[in-house]
Amino acid sequence: MHVFAKCENFTTSRELRAIGLYPYFQPIEESCDTTVVIKGERKVMAGSNNYMGLTHDPRILEAAREALIRYGSGNTGSRFLNGNLDLHDQLESELADFVGKEAALVFSTGYLTNLGTLSALIGRNDTVFVDKLAHACIQDGARLGFGRVQRFTHGDYEKLGAMLAAEKEERGKLVAVDGVYSMEGDLADLPTLVRLRAEHGAGLVVDDAHSLGVVGPEGNGTAAHFGLTDEVDLITGTFSKSFASIGGFVAGTDTICEYLRNNARALIFSASMPPTAVATVLKALEIIREEPERREQLWKNTRKMMEGFRTIGFEIGPTETPIIPVLVGPMDKTFRFWRELFDAGVFTNPVVPPAVPEGSCRLRTSYMATHTDEQLDFVLECIERIGKKLQVV
Repeated sequence: MHVFAKCENFTTSRELRAIGLYPYFQPIEESCDTTVVIKGERKVMAGSNNYMGLTHDPRILEAAREALIRYGSGNTGSRFLNGNLDLHDQLESELADFVGKEAALVFSTGYLTNLGTLSALIGRNDTVFVDKLAHACIQDGARLGFGRVQRFTHGDYEKLGAMLAAEKEERGKLVAVDGVYSMEGDLADLPTLVRLRAEHGAGLVVDDAHSLGVVGPEGNGTAAHFGLTDEVDLITGTFSKSFASIGGFVAGTDTICEYLRNNARALIFSASMPPTAVATVLKALEIIREEPERREQLWKNTRKMMEGFRTIGFEIGPTETPIIPVLVGPMDKTFRFWRELFDAGVFTNPVVPPAVPEGSCRLRTSYMATHTDEQLDFVLECIERIGKKLQVV
């Protein structure tokens, strides 16, 4: 069989486009955080990870402009060679302080952060234990390492404990989980994971991509939320959500970060975060720390939507965060639901396998501190009307 035969046999996306039900790669022509324009029509954005609503804050835009003028449009090299700015070093120092760790290391994207961190740490004599619903970058980073990968059912910590106990004593052990799960909106049970870590001599890495800015006493993540920062070995995160930019980081001891700085291939062989992105994150971090009212408003909006969906009768699963999935079930009905909402002026994200298990397709909705009550009411009204029409409720 020819190597490209799989491409020729893949017809799903073209078939969905032909009937107007292909939901991905929608070309946004204009954005104003809570609304976007697509094909000349304005829609309420209920599918973004812009939790703090900072992408269009004038202070953010000014910080990016100043960095563009001072440093140029890009670094044209990896941090390992010519692409390391004083801004990168400053950001690492401030991030480590924010999440309560000794040191931090900045990567070019959140995906590369987990890819580089896990693949560098998991050697031939190590085993990494991964929640099956952890983000793809954790799954892929684990596979890229030379060690053994063990996967456990989401939240089944009894099974995880048994797997850890069964592993050979001489093997290094690392548990990798999300702090907030991106398709469910629930939190990892860190108290239980920390206990298992101690009992079995394992390391623990928590991906706080969807937690930072949102969860914790200062928006400083899941470990801080549970008061377990010192018991979590590594915290990873991304800047493409609350921090209104792109990039990622890992935070832990200075010893671990120094090892990763010199051994993580995803860092060494990738061009560094551009100056505008680093400056944006620095300013976003400042705003998040100095304006807790943003986080309070985000949680007010979150509670409003959770209560609204539950009152209507939608199943939203175990979510505890601004990620609120509307469970639909069948794939075809999920795509129809998305299309009718899209046409009505609401942007959501249809999520289907392999991102979620078979039979659990959903519309992933997520909310911002900057959504107005009028916008949220509009989203609820549209989802209720169309959900009843399609007999989802």
